[in-house]
Amino acid sequence: MPVNRSDIRELCTEAVFERGQNYYAEGRIRERRRVDDVVTATVEGSKLYDVTLSLSEPDFDPWCTCPYDGPGECKHVVAVLLSLIDGLPEDEGDRIDEIFAAIEPSALQAFVREELARDDAMLDRFLAEFGATSGKSYEAYREDVVKLFEKHAEEYPVVFEAIDFSRLTDLGERYRAQGNYRQAAAVYRGLVAGIDDNIDLVDGAYDHYATAFRNSLDAFIECVAAADVSPSEYGEYEAFLVERIESGAPVHREEFERALAKLKDTVED
Repeated sequence: MPVNRSDIRELCTEAVFERGQNYYAEGRIRERRRVDDVVTATVEGSKLYDVTLSLSEPDFDPWCTCPYDGPGECKHVVAVLLSLIDGLPEDEGDRIDEIFAAIEPSALQAFVREELARDDAMLDRFLAEFGATSGKSYEAYREDVVKLFEKHAEEYPVVFEAIDFSRLTDLGERYRAQGNYRQAAAVYRGLVAGIDDNIDLVDGAYDHYATAFRNSLDAFIECVAAADVSPSEYGEYEAFLVERIESGAPVHREEFERALAKLKDTVED
């Protein structure tokens, strides 16, 4: 979809729009790339922040790694969108298509296998996309979340920024689309546990973490219900919620109680 100033202006406050204009004018956008309708960019603020948006989604579905948690989008997103008015980056999707057309299938397969062996996250996505399962436990996914928190707390013992959990949420949705609800439940259970265990580190972007936690918890319950679990499996899921109510972060207690009630209602229905 075309990008125009009026659409951008509706996405943010007046103050943020002005700051975004200044960032663009100051040349703070360090890199822009485009594959099909997805645009990524790096913007220099107090540090480098990554911005992702989609030209085909309503309101561009933007994401930024900065800690902004005010109304609307942040100045980094605004700066990138303003840059797109003057011209879109060259679509690298066309070059990718040309390579796909020319490459030998065996060479492509060898390349993919090598990359999958090196990248655990990519392997998870590959298996989920093509109807397989990684067999990873929720504890393993929880460790993935813990590593994200540790990475963001390397410089200071707190987390100011909004951590991007989309790798895991996208993975969960891929498994749901394939009808693999148990593995999707494991992904979301790991997300819930990881956020709950590390929420005391958070010192900014509070709305982001509250939304990520609630959405992951709701998705977990939905996946358990869709999986048509056995009584023993249900008991394990129920015990997880009870344990979190009793010993998890106090800020999440009401959410866990709500989820437990929802799980019981779902099973009774």
